[in-house]
Amino acid sequence: MNSKVWIRKALSMCLTVAIIATYSMVAFAGTEKVAGELLVSGKNVVTVNGEAAQNGRSIFSSSTIATPADASAIINLGKIGKIELAPDTTLSLSFSEKGISGDLVSGRVTVLSASHAVSIKTAEGKVLSLNVGESALSNASNNNAAQNSSGGHSWWIWGVVFGGAIAGIVYAATQDNNRVALGGGTTVVSPTR
Repeated sequence: MNSKVWIRKALSMCLTVAIIATYSMVAFAGTEKVAGELLVSGKNVVTVNGEAAQNGRSIFSSSTIATPADASAIINLGKIGKIELAPDTTLSLSFSEKGISGDLVSGRVTVLSASHAVSIKTAEGKVLSLNVGESALSNASNNNAAQNSSGGHSWWIWGVVFGGAIAGIVYAATQDNNRVALGGGTTVVSPTR
């Protein structure tokens, strides 16, 4: 009878060790998912994966964030870093403990803080490595901004108008010996003579 008790105790101990070892391996296999916080500035709503997102929403890796024309967003990833999305920006963002990367579809992304360089791939296929304070701008939005700031191709019309006005003033000033005939042929009487 004494041998049966020892066998049961040994079997119970082996099963207990096996269960503890199994559950501890499951706990080690699980990875902690990193999340960021969305901070919106502006009146319109920023979209995350096509859904409207308010201030304070959690952002997970592989999210697509889009800002409208009159709102910008800051994505705070804690110790990993912080990036800012300008108005009219669409970014597919990926991040982990090792760093931040993303695909910039349109707009501008600025790195506010980062533990490592941020890797951004633009719509044109260029991969940029950004440090703190640097920005990535997609050429699609850059071309629109250049046309808006320079007035497109209509600036030369204004150049011709102003050039013609200056030429007319110079011509008038050099003709007729600077004689100015105001008031026609009337006699001007001075009260202090």
